[in-house]
Amino acid sequence: MSSGIVVVSVEYRIDRRSGVPAFQQIVKQTKQAMRLGVLVPGDRLPTAKEVAETSAVNPNTTLKAYRELEREGLVEPRPGQGTFVRRTLGRPETGTDSPLYAELVAWMSKAAGAGLEQEDVAALVASATEKQYAAGTTAATRSTTTGPTGATTTRSTGE
Repeated sequence: MSSGIVVVSVEYRIDRRSGVPAFQQIVKQTKQAMRLGVLVPGDRLPTAKEVAETSAVNPNTTLKAYRELEREGLVEPRPGQGTFVRRTLGRPETGTDSPLYAELVAWMSKAAGAGLEQEDVAALVASATEKQYAAGTTAATRSTTTGPTGATTTRSTGE
């Protein structure tokens, strides 16, 4: 029996060596999933208990992240039901099915083929992003977008 609720299983990847607090990593990864269209309005986020089980973070860490997202108007808690996405951050050109994403994946493949490691690629992307957006410009030629969310997601309907 389907309740009509879309449940999105998000597995957050917490990098404990990054120096970035876990709750901020959850906020960032959730926003990235919203930008990429992985999370859309009406989707239910995983419970704090589910995140604790899959990501080994204290449930209060997840609740802190969800409160931050709520303050920003991105999610809303529904007592007894969970936390739901209220609005999207995505645009059609930021989805994983967009031509820009396909170009980025092809470029990443070339970079890997040239022997660059993940950290090398991240440095290049960060440098190009800074150069493109430092003066507040939007893409006159080509803009660089960030890659996948850092979170593993699975979408299913019902319970």
